[in-house]
Amino acid sequence: MTSPTIESAQVVLPCTQPISATINFFTGIGFKVRTIVPADHPRMAVMQGHGLTIRLEAGSEAPPARLRLLTDDGAPGEHRAPNGTVVEFAPAHPPLEIPPLEEAFVLTRMPTGAGADDEFGEGRAGMRYRDLIPTRLGGRFIASHILIPQGGPVADYVHFHNIRFQMIYCHRGWVKVAYEDQGEPMLLREGDCFLQPSTIRHRVLEASDRMQVIEIGCPAEHETWGDPDTVLPTGLTLPERGYGADGHRFVFHQAADAAWMPWRSAGYEYRDTGIGAATDGLAGVRVVRPVGAPGPVTSSHTAEFLFHFVLDGAITLQRDTDAPVRLGEGDSFVVPAHMPYTLSEPYTLSEPSPDLQLLDVTLPAAGL
Repeated sequence: MTSPTIESAQVVLPCTQPISATINFFTGIGFKVRTIVPADHPRMAVMQGHGLTIRLEAGSEAPPARLRLLTDDGAPGEHRAPNGTVVEFAPAHPPLEIPPLEEAFVLTRMPTGAGADDEFGEGRAGMRYRDLIPTRLGGRFIASHILIPQGGPVADYVHFHNIRFQMIYCHRGWVKVAYEDQGEPMLLREGDCFLQPSTIRHRVLEASDRMQVIEIGCPAEHETWGDPDTVLPTGLTLPERGYGADGHRFVFHQAADAAWMPWRSAGYEYRDTGIGAATDGLAGVRVVRPVGAPGPVTSSHTAEFLFHFVLDGAITLQRDTDAPVRLGEGDSFVVPAHMPYTLSEPYTLSEPSPDLQLLDVTLPAAGL
């Protein structure tokens, strides 16, 4: 069957006779009459406004409708038309809402066995997601382990997010992504990291088999907007450009070029991704590894958020009087402020394995 060529679309709204009162209501909020039939006793009227075409039809038995009109001025609120239609006025660009933080200790283990992939739920554009913070800390943070089982082109589209913070760390394989005003598409390899500042347009192009990334964002639920009018790449390379309301800069951290330096805990070193500088101190993202055979490290923090994901190897975690837990690849944990915790508890003789690497994410960048 050949699809018809559609020139326009209309939303049909039921009316009772006479429809003049409803016409007057809609003209009063910015709609204009385009068609009316018949002129001496109207039963139908087509009106346009606010990017919408409505069709008022007398005698229709459909239930009353609801229209949501976005505006940059005027107070939000609801009004009811004479035909029963509820018209809601809402801000076109509402401020980003950051839910109150609900601190908690969260330990998430990597699924194993034949059904491990079933723990990854279906997400956007064919990607599969594993939730690393099921409580979302009250809706303030989300951490996702994302898997693309079969490599090749990704059915993605140009889009952007309205967010406070979002980073992507490549755990396994590779993924190719195009970003607005950042040159040609980039290949994110294992160990590399992106900072995706708010509103930057981007598109995932292709990925390797079993590609895995760790994505962390704030707030947990945020808007994703498609942008079909933007073509990527844009042909521009503007590394110092600021994006979003905070003016944060894009970051492409490449592990192969990174330098290592002493971490905040003795016996460990880290490579910094540069996200702290690009976010003006809002967030810090580092990869940590042991130097030699470090002893147990007991610490606490005063930060808003502290998250660790075991990238490679193993380490033991203990908090309070709980039994120590040996963590391996794919395990992660969040520690609330002021809660002491120990890495590599000596009573179990469990030192971090030599190949240990931890993803260390904090908000703020330096507030521990």
